[in-house]
Amino acid sequence: VQLQASGGGLVQPGGSLRLSCAASGSIGSVGNMGWYRQAPGKQRELVALIGSGGNNNYSGDSVKGRFTISRDNAKNTVYLQMNSLQPEDTAVYHCWVNVKEWGRLSYTAYWGQGTLVTVSS
Repeated sequence: VQLQASGGGLVQPGGSLRLSCAASGSIGSVGNMGWYRQAPGKQRELVALIGSGGNNNYSGDSVKGRFTISRDNAKNTVYLQMNSLQPEDTAVYHCWVNVKEWGRLSYTAYWGQGTLVTVSS
């Protein structure tokens, strides 16, 4: 299973970005999906999670009301819409996907390669 993340870049404070992460490979079913981020010198932080049915969402306190997680099950893709970005949102964002591969009985967590988001004027 491979995860391909995209959508990072440089944006001014108050701006928006949309991250995407598509899973491909021997996928039987996809469970929870989510995004983590890690800023320089800081611990990895959970940003948002979304359940397999598109509900049971979770957003971290630092992004609540500004970031929205969604998914397209037909495309095995998770999105993170980020609005009102602030300099403290600068980090490498990693997608995380729980996948049950064909022929397997349990789910395995996979991580994307990370996409850099820089918020600066």
